[in-house]
Amino acid sequence: MESFDDGTKSSRGRKNRLTALAVTLLFVLLSGAVFALAPEAKESNAPTAGLPDSADSTTVARIQATLPSSDVSPAIVVLTADSGTLSSQDEKAVDRLAEGLQRFSVSDRALTPVFSQDRTTGLVAVPLEAATGSSDVDDIRSAVEDASIDGLSAEVTGGPAFQSDIEDVFAGADVRLLVSTALVVALLLLITYRSPWLWLVPLVVVALGDRVAALAVATATQVFGYSVDGSTTGITSVLVFGAGTNYALLLIARYREELRRHEDRFVAMRAAWRQAAPAILASSGTVALALLTLSFADTPSNRALGWSAAIGIVVAVLFGLVALPAAMLLFGRGLFWPFVPRAGQDDPSRTGIWAKVGRTVVGRPTSFAAGALALLALLAVGASGLQVGLTQNERFREVPESVYGQEALAKAFPAGFAEPTVVLAEPDEAKAVAARIKDVEGVSSVTTGPASDSWAELDLVLDSDRGSDRAAATIERLRDDVGSKALVGGPDAQDLDASAAASHDRLLIIPLVLVIVLAILLVLLRSVVAAVVLVLTVVATYLTALGAGWFVFTHWFDFPALDLPVPLFAFIFLVALGVDYNIFLATRAREEAADQPVAGAMATAVAVTGGVITSAGVVLAAVFAVLGVLPLVTLTQIGVVVGIGVLLDTLVVRSVLVPALATLIGERFWWPSHPGEGRHAG
Repeated sequence: MESFDDGTKSSRGRKNRLTALAVTLLFVLLSGAVFALAPEAKESNAPTAGLPDSADSTTVARIQATLPSSDVSPAIVVLTADSGTLSSQDEKAVDRLAEGLQRFSVSDRALTPVFSQDRTTGLVAVPLEAATGSSDVDDIRSAVEDASIDGLSAEVTGGPAFQSDIEDVFAGADVRLLVSTALVVALLLLITYRSPWLWLVPLVVVALGDRVAALAVATATQVFGYSVDGSTTGITSVLVFGAGTNYALLLIARYREELRRHEDRFVAMRAAWRQAAPAILASSGTVALALLTLSFADTPSNRALGWSAAIGIVVAVLFGLVALPAAMLLFGRGLFWPFVPRAGQDDPSRTGIWAKVGRTVVGRPTSFAAGALALLALLAVGASGLQVGLTQNERFREVPESVYGQEALAKAFPAGFAEPTVVLAEPDEAKAVAARIKDVEGVSSVTTGPASDSWAELDLVLDSDRGSDRAAATIERLRDDVGSKALVGGPDAQDLDASAAASHDRLLIIPLVLVIVLAILLVLLRSVVAAVVLVLTVVATYLTALGAGWFVFTHWFDFPALDLPVPLFAFIFLVALGVDYNIFLATRAREEAADQPVAGAMATAVAVTGGVITSAGVVLAAVFAVLGVLPLVTLTQIGVVVGIGVLLDTLVVRSVLVPALATLIGERFWWPSHPGEGRHAG
């Protein structure tokens, strides 16, 4: 490949090549050290991970862990008659099954089946150790299957079963996600570069960066004492792959452009780096700072995602701006074969399809701005009737056995039977509190639970399904009734507290992200008008993507609502990542505006950045879509909304709306400064 280059046989050329080799080897060695020394990530799938530390339901869960019998959690075997009613023979078979399951119980008390009043369903509660019970669930399910009672359908549910199913969801998820993402990126890079080997360099660099980022996050969880789950690591991996590939595409495109101007590839790379680095640093800084605003979130899982994803972005930009240039320089121009850029060649982007798009848009800015805004408004209408908030059972795309068992219980027993609401009171107040809450509307029954010297537990069965409006209203009535004398927790209280925390986080963090994005654009572009216009366009993209996504979810996926974190996460990713493309476009337009009016600058910027930004947008959208390989509704929704938003931002906002608006505004777009003033003065 060296034969494609001129001027690299000199001592200076050899020195440059050795430097590139040394930097590449340094990154390989440092990555190897991270692989060898990084600890395991601190992981948690606890229900309270989505709750604020100060919530009553979080406090209740924490206190419950200190009460007698808190180390026991039941797996519930639910048996339903296929004929509709349990016969006496069925009930005897259930009794025998209970005897067979006794070996799994951590209690010496005999397991006694409980039958519903309508005699359609029976259950056997098997006490397991709370800390390790999920590991016994598979054995219990095997034992139930081996018993094979004719005429009865059986499911195992309860806390340990849910925990086991969640673990199964994420079992091997990181490998599936990594392989799927790498294949998507490899295919798109191959299509973009049309070279048999060029695509390998950015893919290997980004993939290595992704693994280093994952281990850096694992180290951070141990050092700073926070926990992550499969969703956090999955989103972080997708973000590193997507952002890292975007940075690589931008740098390589600028490098190829400079190779047409310089004989020496090292000179070309230095020029490309100087031109691309400010935009890449600005865009990655925007994303990282936007993610770090999640540090102010009430919800621990949101904070964990913010810290982890910010670490991932820092690693991605480090590999993109240091490791990638060094790796590219190890090879000559032949790396681009069969479309080898040579010094003196005309830049095809100046006369390509995006050049025509740019000229057409700035030639009829009113029509294109109106059309783009109309399209965004039309798609945003899909958000009418949007609902937010899923129950635990609704968060799985592939319904696990524990959910089926929970649904069977809810049909045959009082709605809150399997997931009681918990009220904690001081022992000397427990009887009075119990007497008061028995009469609260929505409470079906109250029983006494375990107690300690400091707290007494009361277990309440509500007459409404978990996650229903009536259940939420009952929790609010309970809290109003007991006041400061008791704490109300349990599943329905956790759902209510999670909803309140999600609302708080949106109201706090969305304005913070907008301020950060606006501030970075002001510093980068030194234009108030341009910064405000770009922020407004990415907000419009978010609203449009939310509407289009909700339309897709209701008509194709049949999702009843968005999960609580989706609106906030989608906003952060779309605004922070979406502004990337506007940064790439606007910085290039500002560079071109030194010698031509804003319309011409925008047309040129669209021409020279159109191909690479479109490729980057398609890659990012496809990478986020890969989140759908994991069977969680939350990740599917984030992937779809962000994917739609990125495509809209790439193909409509950046290509049409921004150039059209800038042309309509005219030279005031750069107010209060003009890009050419400093250069002309010099």
